[in-house]
Amino acid sequence: MINSSQEVEQEILNIHNTFKKIRTELSRAIVGQDTVIEKLLIALFARGHCMLVGVPGLAKTLIIKSLGQTLGLSFSRIQFTPDLMPTDITGSEVLEEDRSTGTKAFRFIKGPLFANIVLADEINRTPPKTQSALLEAMQEYNVTISGTAFDLERPFFVLATQNPIEQEGTYPLPEAQLDRFMFSLWLDYPSFEEEIEIVERTTSREIPQLESCIERADILKYQEIIRKVPVARNTIEYATRMISATRKESSYCDDTLRGWIRWGAGPRATQNLILASKVRAVLHNRLSPDSSDVDAVAEAILRHRIVTTFNAEAEGVGIREILSHILEKIKD
Repeated sequence: MINSSQEVEQEILNIHNTFKKIRTELSRAIVGQDTVIEKLLIALFARGHCMLVGVPGLAKTLIIKSLGQTLGLSFSRIQFTPDLMPTDITGSEVLEEDRSTGTKAFRFIKGPLFANIVLADEINRTPPKTQSALLEAMQEYNVTISGTAFDLERPFFVLATQNPIEQEGTYPLPEAQLDRFMFSLWLDYPSFEEEIEIVERTTSREIPQLESCIERADILKYQEIIRKVPVARNTIEYATRMISATRKESSYCDDTLRGWIRWGAGPRATQNLILASKVRAVLHNRLSPDSSDVDAVAEAILRHRIVTTFNAEAEGVGIREILSHILEKIKD
């Protein structure tokens, strides 16, 4: 229990120092992608989940697996395919016979969801029934088999990937289900110098085994601390104006935005803006977030929550242009 401002400051400093250690350790295996790594840690400490979008070969799996090593958490990778069934990921009951007594009983065998960090690789390649089983686990932190609920160990952190260049034979997640993810992160190609370093590292030596920088119990404690970080009223109002500007009926939405946005973001986006802003402030050793923290996480939070119009697509207007227009408007 945190009882004084000095203890609060010390705990925040501990989180900040741990964040720096994790970044340093990850740099031994990962070249670049600093922004993506920071947002993954923000989502973890905020108890959120992430969608990663990027073409093949950008080290999505390596980033997530390396993150699990530095956090000292169990890691599971699920390759989503069209024939994957819900029980393939949640687990199932099997009938076993006791040879000594001859009695038979059902025993639950846990599926790959029973891990702290779960990589759902190419989630859009599996049918909606299996997607829903994953999304239910993300929301409820348990799975139900034959009427019995089995709790998932905390922290439970899901990172789902999508390949943006092959859509034939896929089952894209509806916007309502995408809303369950705190962030949608776009992985860009590395810079010229970064790619040279990647090639040198991966063709001359093995990827190093990373050391754990934090205990599971500390992650759970940090998640609790984040919830207690205070947020000024004006910062909450700023985040609310930003989200309100994506809704056509709002006074903060002008004619330009109405021409670009078909559906805006819901209240979960505002909640995630504040939670993510809290974590970002703490990771950078600040006691409370401000509007700069909200701006820093807004794109990843809104990318998958705004449905654009045909006019926006025809004009080449994406989330960055929309967010830029919103920021100009709400800061006037």
